[in-house]
Amino acid sequence: MKLLTATNATQGYRHNDFDWCVEGELVHIGVICARDQADPDGGCGCGRAFAGLNSHRATTTAMIREIPGFSDDDYVLAIRSSLEQQGYDSSYAEHEAAELRILVRDWPVGAIVERRLDEIVVREVMQPDQEADT
Repeated sequence: MKLLTATNATQGYRHNDFDWCVEGELVHIGVICARDQADPDGGCGCGRAFAGLNSHRATTTAMIREIPGFSDDDYVLAIRSSLEQQGYDSSYAEHEAAELRILVRDWPVGAIVERRLDEIVVREVMQPDQEADT
């Protein structure tokens, strides 16, 4: 299954990039606070970040990776668990998992994406052998 994961690849492309996630951990698209709602380069950083499901930290870059043996049910459980650990309503975990699967389905494995508020675009596509060099 192709999934959105944290990466430090292409960090520094933008002057305000950051990566506090665990390399390769599953990420999702977190909420945007009032401070960043109109500006992805706002002071908080949530308007340009992906949120780590396990670390509960953030990164401005995510990579599409193929995770063998990971099922749809596993994905829903991972999202639900992360939301519950952070005190959020987890009732939309199944819907969120479906939206994330749709988001990445047409991008190749190795695509590195960035977020600019509600827009997510590909920065670069890395070949699998390049990933080891990052």
